[in-house]
Amino acid sequence: MKKVNVGNSGLSVSKICFGSLTVGPLQANFDVQKAGEIIAYAFSKGINFIDTAQLYETYPHIKMALKLYNKDDIVISSKTYAYTKEQAKIAVEQARKELDRDVIEIFMLHEQESIHTLNGHRQALDYLFNCKEKGIIKYAGISTHSVAGVLGAIEFGNIDVIHPLINVDGLGITDGTRQDMEKAIELAKQKGMFVYSMKALGGGNMFKKANKCFEYAFSLPFVDSVAIGMQCFEEIDANISFLENGLFSEDEINILKNKNRKLHIDNWCNGCGNCVNKCPQKALTIKNNKAFCDNKKCILCGYCSAHCENWAIKIV
Repeated sequence: MKKVNVGNSGLSVSKICFGSLTVGPLQANFDVQKAGEIIAYAFSKGINFIDTAQLYETYPHIKMALKLYNKDDIVISSKTYAYTKEQAKIAVEQARKELDRDVIEIFMLHEQESIHTLNGHRQALDYLFNCKEKGIIKYAGISTHSVAGVLGAIEFGNIDVIHPLINVDGLGITDGTRQDMEKAIELAKQKGMFVYSMKALGGGNMFKKANKCFEYAFSLPFVDSVAIGMQCFEEIDANISFLENGLFSEDEINILKNKNRKLHIDNWCNGCGNCVNKCPQKALTIKNNKAFCDNKKCILCGYCSAHCENWAIKIV
């Protein structure tokens, strides 16, 4: 497995990052043992970098994987929506406790939209910077679906890691084109930031052209690692095979095609609108007192389901 360095700390991570959202409650909802076995399998194949978040509720799954794998070379990146010092402290300590780790290598603020969002979350960022000084985390960063989020991080300063959304179609970028995002990420890289991307397949919407999507994702010279959501051993093998061979076989393509997912809204949805307000892609609306999803905009991030008071939304 190809490895890249993160800053000057000696950390080395795989070119593929395991996106743990897909195995947790917001998507597949695997039990801890099953998810742990899948993640541990990825670790055994050389993927030593995993992405999670306070929102995803996958810390127990990752902890199980670490127990099964039983080696100390895994790099964890987590994130939080915290905007105060106290919220950030709770988020960091929750991760340390539930993962049973003294140090979380990367900790980020989740879904930052611009310099204004970053300034609004300054207390939380300052806490992360303080944690870095104490050695509780090694790098502080942000995740973002917007070009303005990347540029805001550059302007804000002291940001070590950027986790941006980018794919060959630009699907899910909230405020510009793929080319706009490329320029912003390249600038971030020039400023010395570590970059690992997300949504190479547009949340699964582009499985039918997986070869083209992955060829693009892994060709970007300013992207250090690519986070990919995986839910089975076969997907892990297929993704590693692509990285090694530059192409999915016909059998591997069929495996990926069979994993097409969609956002499902159950009939007990009461149309409260919480999901609409939390959808970063503006893919949800309320029609006839029920949530409705525009599949052309949805990137299957699953964030809406975390805010559904009736658990009426899931990815299937």
